[in-house]
Amino acid sequence: MNTYLNLPAPAKLNLFLHVTGRKSDGMHLLESIFVLIDLRDQIDLEELPSGAIERVGDIEWDVEKDLCWRAAKLLQRLAPQKGCRITVRKQIPHGAGMGGGSSDAATCLIGLNRLWGLNLSRTELMRLGLELGADVPFFIFGQDAFAEGVGEVLTPCPIPDFKALVVFPNVSVPTAKVFGSPDLTRNTKSIRMLHFPGLVSAFPLALIGRNDLEPVTRSLCPAVEDAFRLMKPISRPRMTGSGSAVFSAVELGSEVCPLAPLPSGWKQWIVKSLKIHPLSGWIES
Repeated sequence: MNTYLNLPAPAKLNLFLHVTGRKSDGMHLLESIFVLIDLRDQIDLEELPSGAIERVGDIEWDVEKDLCWRAAKLLQRLAPQKGCRITVRKQIPHGAGMGGGSSDAATCLIGLNRLWGLNLSRTELMRLGLELGADVPFFIFGQDAFAEGVGEVLTPCPIPDFKALVVFPNVSVPTAKVFGSPDLTRNTKSIRMLHFPGLVSAFPLALIGRNDLEPVTRSLCPAVEDAFRLMKPISRPRMTGSGSAVFSAVELGSEVCPLAPLPSGWKQWIVKSLKIHPLSGWIES
């Protein structure tokens, strides 16, 4: 049986996140820059001749709601006789706004595309990934990107290399509650109207835009507010996604010091940006 071990599923950071409007179906229109970082989950894929799809590892929810299992079922529509066992070893916390579940699903799509010999293109895999969630196509796109729409319209946007301190305050943010809040700003002016290339080249010395979800999340989750209070004296903290992780970015050659002590259960990492997804070469453009 063919097996791929330790496939990387890297996390992402949103350097900014603007809510620019709302579609007729209620989905929010966003603008953001997505950047890969070297914090990652690891995934094993083992081909099963039985045709079954098995999901093992640290799963604490209904398997039919699991994005890796659903990714395999999507691809199985093209190869009904194929099966696999998926093992996920998590490092990216659930509910941190770092795209862990979406990245895991993308790595499963990329790995199974190769394991099962389907030879789908990057565009085809991204289209399938969108059925699983708006962030999944980015991880298949596999490079720094300016995101529009609901997050699925991606344009390459190279960002200067950086390091960051990322702090996770051990809470999972209710994303639907954040987007449903009447206090959420939904009319931020498009950043395309500004001098976008200049803003990008100045990062991380100058931050880009803001995270429109941040004020709502801080009011809903006291632990996120605590993370900002701890980080503010030594950095310029910003929340990624809908939270709860908070990060501070610096130039690659600058020193980054961890916070000490952290409240019980909290986690922190010093991470580096990634220019390209480690599995990007596995996909035909």
